[in-house]
Order: sequence, then structure tokens, then C-alpha cells
Amino acid sequence: MERTNLSSATASPAASSPELPEPGGLCAIHQPNFLPRLTTLAKLFAADYWIVLDDVQFTRRDYQHRARLAGLADPVRHQWLTIPTHLPQGRPTLIRDAVIAEPAMARRRTAGMLRQHYGASPHWSVLAETLNPVLDAFTTGRTAAVAEISTRVLLDLLGWQGKILTSSQLPSRPGRSQRLADLAAVTGARAYLCGTGGMAYLNEDPFAARNIAVTPFRPPVINIWSGRRLSALWALAALGPDTVADRLQALAADHTVLQPAA
Repeated sequence: MERTNLSSATASPAASSPELPEPGGLCAIHQPNFLPRLTTLAKLFAADYWIVLDDVQFTRRDYQHRARLAGLADPVRHQWLTIPTHLPQGRPTLIRDAVIAEPAMARRRTAGMLRQHYGASPHWSVLAETLNPVLDAFTTGRTAAVAEISTRVLLDLLGWQGKILTSSQLPSRPGRSQRLADLAAVTGARAYLCGTGGMAYLNEDPFAARNIAVTPFRPPVINIWSGRRLSALWALAALGPDTVADRLQALAADHTVLQPAA
């Protein structure tokens, strides 16, 4: 696929020249989510690469700094785990600029709640080791760093072989759909994988102008997928990483998003 010239677009002042994926891949673009939901993890798992959308406005009461932990034995019971977050520029603060209020205390609370909810799981030793880098990331003082690393380590645990890029290091123009289309185009995507929420607002015209297909990602709604608001940690603790990986691989293989472009 021929790359689109976005030289007129304004990149982040900190932008470098990231190593781009091979053209023709399946692209997912998603904000960094703290201990993401299973459906979010499945969408990223089905993509060839994930562009971390870190240069848009931080949204409170969203999944950028909090996760809904379900009880191991009773997933109907759940509790929010929130990273206390300060916005230095007020409401316009970008995700990448949000900072953790009292990182050391937030780390201790996170570690305690994770152990409280999932320490009785037979898979806890594996999960605890996997989550250590997430706890270590609190020392950065950045909410986005903790959220992104929490997604990275879960994707690694599940055997995902994709690549991760960051939107603030890539050129794009303003406008919700325009920005996404530019990011997909500059990375040479053949298709953009869009969740059901995104499909409600997405304007597909900027993608069509670049010959990029927009492919809806629609996971199942029953069994382990029924708790759509829950962190993927419940499924990993209850079923184990191998079982969850099998479910995600089957979903990716069966989903039309992985069919070659016509």
C-alpha cells in the first residue's frame, strides 16, 4: 500500500521516527486503558498492531485510569480500582500528560486490591509475576504509562505477536475520524479494526479516501464475554491464561477482520 503524505500534519514536538510495521496490516487504535476489559484486549489481540492513542484529551470516569475488578468466585460482585489522577492543564490535559496523585500510595492500594480479588486463584503466581511491571510503572508518576504497560503485559501473557506504536510519535491532523484515518494511513494499514462504540461515531470517508477498509469488531456477548465492563483479569484468574489465549485466538481466526482484502 502506498503511504499517504502527511507532511502538512503537525506531529508531537517529541516525535521521533518510530519503526513502522510492514504495509498491509490490520490496525487497532485505542487509548491506553488500565487493566483493560476482555473485549478491548480481544480487539487488540486480533490486530497486527496497536497504535496507543495518547495525545487526545483525558476523560475522567472512563477506563483510562480505572478498572472494574470482579470477584473471583462471584463475578456479579465488582469494585472499581482507580488510579488517582491529577490533570496539570485542567480538563484539556492530554492523556500522556496526566499524572498520578501520590504514586507510592496508589501502587500499594493497587497491589493490595489485586491480591485481595485474585490471590486465591490457582493462576495467581503467574498473574502476580506478570503484573509486577505494572506496579513498577507507578514510579513514572504517569497514569498513561501504568495503563499502557498493564495492556502490554496482558497481551504478552496471551502470546500476542503484534507491534505497538504511539500516536504522539506519528503525524496526524485534527478531527476524530480524520486523526484515526491519518494514523492508519501513515502506518500503511489495509484495514482499521473498530469496536462497536467507535462505529457509532466514525466517519468512514477519510478511510475510504485512502483505500483503508473499516472493519467492525464484534465479540460474542455470552459466557466469558458477558461481563463487558469487567477487567480481563477476572477471566485470566478464573480460567487461566492458556484458556483465555485459546478463546482470543479462536475469535481472531474466525473473525472477518482477518480475511485478506479483496
